[in-house]
Amino acid sequence: MVKAIVGANWGDEGKGKITDMFAKESDIVIRFQGGSNAGHTIVNEHGKFALHQLPSGVFFDHVTNIIGNGVALNIPNLIKEIKQIEEKGVKKPKILVSDRTQILMSYHILFDKYEEERLSKKQFGSTKSGIAPFYSDKYYKRGLQINDLFYEDSLREKVEEICTIKNVTLKYLYNKPELDPDELMKELMEYKREIEPYVANTFEFIHKALDEDKKILLEGQLGALKDPDFGIYPYVTSSSTLAGFGTVGAGIPPYKITDVISVVKAYSSAVGAGPFVTEIFGEEGDELRRRGGDGGEYGATTGRPRRVGWLDMVATRYGCKAQGATEIAFTVLDVLGYLDTIPVCVAYEIDGKETKEFPANAQLEKAKPIFKYFPGWKCDIRGIKEYKDLPQNAKNYIKFVEEYINVPIKLISNGPRRDDIIRL
Repeated sequence: MVKAIVGANWGDEGKGKITDMFAKESDIVIRFQGGSNAGHTIVNEHGKFALHQLPSGVFFDHVTNIIGNGVALNIPNLIKEIKQIEEKGVKKPKILVSDRTQILMSYHILFDKYEEERLSKKQFGSTKSGIAPFYSDKYYKRGLQINDLFYEDSLREKVEEICTIKNVTLKYLYNKPELDPDELMKELMEYKREIEPYVANTFEFIHKALDEDKKILLEGQLGALKDPDFGIYPYVTSSSTLAGFGTVGAGIPPYKITDVISVVKAYSSAVGAGPFVTEIFGEEGDELRRRGGDGGEYGATTGRPRRVGWLDMVATRYGCKAQGATEIAFTVLDVLGYLDTIPVCVAYEIDGKETKEFPANAQLEKAKPIFKYFPGWKCDIRGIKEYKDLPQNAKNYIKFVEEYINVPIKLISNGPRRDDIIRL
């Protein structure tokens, strides 16, 4: 059985907690795309953690955690993360890294920074983690896979070719120092030393697990609206954020994915630039940001204040369709308990016409939200374990969301802790 947990919107939906919950019931947890540019926040008996590259199964002894071939692997950051969780009392996790995973290099981070500097006011709001330059190299066939580290002669040839090409850009476009092949080889040999204990043929490992009917969990980063094809392009990430890409980024046959849990937030939040139809500002936005999540709406990786807004049903239904959602986990419902009235966007107005279809970016930039208003429940719902015990106005809100998206809500998160969950 293979389940995928993915985001319906811009990311930041609370996937970490949901993945952590399902990881407990899994044998294998696989991170199948993205890099250290975003994180999953998990609160458990050891404390509060922001995982950036580690799969969310690292807190369970019985789980094998796999970093799949679709990931942009920042090796120093991965080793740092492992040390950090161990320092907080977490037992050394079982981790396997695909030998086909590609390495995010220090120069990818530099190129990311240089390009954002060059773009100035037109920049894309990158986290400057090197993700776009990494995936550009991967598909331009100038990337370096983990298995390359073990063949130094051919690795050296690849490094020299990379330097030849990149130094032209560094010198003539960015006016920055050029790359030194010797220094890059030193960097790579250090990476080899650090990552070697974890490297494995995960493709065969996963297929053996499928034959044995093991429970496998695919963990996605960000959300559907950050997908390079179906998201708010060009304000997107550089790898597919859709559950369907799990088959590629992990090496799993498409027909093996049985469940797609799409995580939907009870309001909206986003990090980075791009259109955000329901965004709110000023004191109203600051209040929601302060109350949101666990300790406020700030990026798990960057610490940047997230943009916040009301729940956008047009974007959410679209995101769930793009993900192929079979069920929904509805998160941070408890945050809205302070509101007298809760606005929900049910349609857009574009060029004077009303639509419930999520458009491509050129039209989305012109969209204005059309709201429906719901009475709030004006109480703290944390600690409630049964759906029947929720206030009626909270139930009405949940029912509306479920009917609009036309996908069943099976989980409701009403607090940051692992056990703050209502199962339906």
